[in-house]
Amino acid sequence: MTSAPKAKPKARDADATQKRILSAAKKEFAKSGLGGARVDVIAERAKANKRMIYHYFNSKEELFQRVLEDAYSDIRTAEQKLDLDHMDPKAALETLVRFTWDYYLKNPEFITLVNSENLHKAKHLKKSELVHQLSQRFLDMVARLLERGEKEGVFRSGIDAVQLNITIAAIGYYYLTNRFTGTIIYERDLMSPEALDERLRFNMETIMRLVCAD
Repeated sequence: MTSAPKAKPKARDADATQKRILSAAKKEFAKSGLGGARVDVIAERAKANKRMIYHYFNSKEELFQRVLEDAYSDIRTAEQKLDLDHMDPKAALETLVRFTWDYYLKNPEFITLVNSENLHKAKHLKKSELVHQLSQRFLDMVARLLERGEKEGVFRSGIDAVQLNITIAAIGYYYLTNRFTGTIIYERDLMSPEALDERLRFNMETIMRLVCAD
């Protein structure tokens, strides 16, 4: 009688475990930063154990890098799905400004992860070829948009894609990272629905005035 072959561990089980670890790690790193994050907390949230985390990701540093890569991959993938290349240049630029603002609002962990990496002088991003590739693809998309708008006479000439992206990010990023102190300093609830709508309108007007020829 032939015995049944032993079942091999299913690849999807390993994938599912890694996804749980990454999800838990994202929350812990966003809350406590790389320095304050605890692997045992990540393991507990992921319903895994520390040995499994080190097996899949080698170290807390490498796990943090993977979380960062996933975070940048998510936003860059979403940007590509906007399909800006097939929009009127002005409509495409407005779409990008609105998307960036909405993404920051819906994904606050992204901002805190970026803040944490800046504290470490981007030493993890420096080692990531993936982030380099994703960022270059995004900048190429923005450069194409600017070139199309310039050729059609609706955008000013000579606008640098990097500088534009920094400005679009900054006018949303600064507002949200300083929302608590700003609420006190300006004596205004910066996170009320009315304030958020007003800020988006201001962001849109600022970028369009900066870029548009008329």
